[in-house]
Amino acid sequence: MTLDFTAARLNMIDSQVRTNDVPDLGVQDAMAAAPRERFCPTGREFLAYADAEVEYAPGWFLMKPRDIAKLLQALGPKAGERALCIAAPYAAMVLAGMGLEVTLRLPAGPARDVAATALSSVSVATDMSEIGAPISGAFDLVVVEGAVDKTPQAWLDSLSTSGAPGARLGVIERRGPVGKARVYLRSETGTVGAREVFDATPPLVQGFGPVAAFTF
Repeated sequence: MTLDFTAARLNMIDSQVRTNDVPDLGVQDAMAAAPRERFCPTGREFLAYADAEVEYAPGWFLMKPRDIAKLLQALGPKAGERALCIAAPYAAMVLAGMGLEVTLRLPAGPARDVAATALSSVSVATDMSEIGAPISGAFDLVVVEGAVDKTPQAWLDSLSTSGAPGARLGVIERRGPVGKARVYLRSETGTVGAREVFDATPPLVQGFGPVAAFTF
């Protein structure tokens, strides 16, 4: 039996996105048109629209549809804006579908290979920098698909010094069982403030877990 992915996407919108306080029609429509199954290993495409994270390469995950929808809605993407997607290939697909100019940052290896194949028909540029490197360029929007123990200061400094006025960064900060989605916002003067928007429990992005403290 062949799975109807179009129907599965619409069901995802109805049961996981719209019902979790995501009324943004731009986000809904872009997710309904984004073939999430392209990121799934062969034979496991049926996992694409489940209420679960998808491991698209060893140790690399797409966030739950509900979580990435809420994070994108909180960032308020607008057509024509420049977006940097850090370890966020599905978010890159969705944002490109919303008319943004998208750049994806992923390390060389299986994760980037999967993303390149899945995004082969989508206009997405590639940033070859390390995941935690400073953000180069006046991006309007930065999104991270996964959790970090602590948002790198390099990202926040870049948002303050080189981000466009009104630039924002969406990331899940997780130091225990439950993480907090935060949106960092650059003011006209270059200062950066933050607000918490919802709870989420995505896996940590590789290399961004707690740093072990030295003890005697």
